[in-house]
Amino acid sequence: MTNPTTTTSAKPAAPAKPTAPTNPAKPDDKVTAKEYAAYFCYGFGQCFSYGIIGSFILIYYTDVVGISSVIASAIFLIARLWDAVFDPLVSGFMDSRAPSKDGKFRKWMKFAPIFVVVATIACFINPDISLTGKIVFCGATYILWGTCYAFSDIPFWSLSTVMSRDRQTRTDLVTTANIGVSAGIAMAGIIMPVMLAQFRQSHTPSQSYLISVAILMIVGFVIMEFGYLFTKERISASAKAEKLTYGQVFEAVKANKYMMMILVIFFLKFFMEMVNNMMIYFFTYNMSDAGLMTGFGLIGTLSALTFFLIPVLTRRFRKIDIVRVLLLTEIVFRVIFFFVGYSNTVLTFVFIGITWCLYGMSNPILSAMLAETIEYSQVKTGHRAEAVVFGGQTFSSKLAIALAGATTGLLLTFLGYQPNVAQSSGTLDGLFFVISILPAIGALLKFLILTKYDYTEAEFKECQRILVERGAEGYKTAPEDLD
Repeated sequence: MTNPTTTTSAKPAAPAKPTAPTNPAKPDDKVTAKEYAAYFCYGFGQCFSYGIIGSFILIYYTDVVGISSVIASAIFLIARLWDAVFDPLVSGFMDSRAPSKDGKFRKWMKFAPIFVVVATIACFINPDISLTGKIVFCGATYILWGTCYAFSDIPFWSLSTVMSRDRQTRTDLVTTANIGVSAGIAMAGIIMPVMLAQFRQSHTPSQSYLISVAILMIVGFVIMEFGYLFTKERISASAKAEKLTYGQVFEAVKANKYMMMILVIFFLKFFMEMVNNMMIYFFTYNMSDAGLMTGFGLIGTLSALTFFLIPVLTRRFRKIDIVRVLLLTEIVFRVIFFFVGYSNTVLTFVFIGITWCLYGMSNPILSAMLAETIEYSQVKTGHRAEAVVFGGQTFSSKLAIALAGATTGLLLTFLGYQPNVAQSSGTLDGLFFVISILPAIGALLKFLILTKYDYTEAEFKECQRILVERGAEGYKTAPEDLD
């Protein structure tokens, strides 16, 4: 691979415009509708696992296995410490391997679904051993799940950067992936309670979880394999891929300040993950109807429809401006929600629906912004480290979920929560504050970070121009993207 000289300025210097791309686009560059559907399906099937683990593993540990919430929280934190070491290694390893006939990332997507399915099911096996043995088993299987999930999630997101050279197409692909992810998580949240209720009529709670998870994950596996079969990589890598050392991986991370800013923003989804954990308590005690949780799940599913607006908006406005407007609007509606209160059920769901849509729409755009930092890193270091970039996204998301799960129990204790009894007015007020104002604080922190973000579409195109002029190996771009 040609190693360009590392630049030292905050943004790449603008070179003279090349007369033509080194590698002109080919007629097969257009991403087909089947590929969009396949990319959606991989994220949809994969997030059956993510939704199951995110929404049901804690209550399974405490209510079925018999592990205390404190021990469960410790398992989550230990797993994330493991991820902090392991995920960057996975990313660097994938970036350093030579592509196969299936491509650089699709080759991992061919086998990863098998391990995700097995690891997810293993998390819901309740062996007949001592409590200490169960704790060790739960910790081992949960860490195994996180490891297997990284081998699937990192190439899944990285694939969007090699399916097309066109900036807008990449945004459309990331939007499609986010629709699949949101729909998969929501579907798991809707179907699992129904299956558990059905199987509990003739099976123990432990067996009910295991059967339900196994059925969902087998279906998810089939859907993921469809995603693998009908996607295609168009940005080729050398058959003799440069092997990145751990130091080079660190260099790529250190040089890509814009990637780090986006990853911090992804970590701040911690606030919304806490809301997800608290919603069942809010509906049960504040609204006096736990059944309203189903309506919340449907909001999560239907909010994904707003993602179809993203390609329209990103063709007219800069991504950074769209996200800033979404964040400010979300803050305003959450503050209004707090002062209006929750005495009216319909109005409460209107506020929850609006704020959820505003929150959800920003995520695909942020993923697209993250993907565009790959070219920035390549200009700065000479390494096209797609897996490193999206490995950071995977780790940030897993860290946010784990910390939210570990913090929820502590927050409930702080609010004075007592299970299965009427709550005090102070506890009820605290629960409402968590679901209304807490995510507004998260949105505000995101907005403040983005006030320093100045890597826009213009800078991205300039990076493409530099890479074409340098003749970076394996780099091609659509001619119209250089005009």
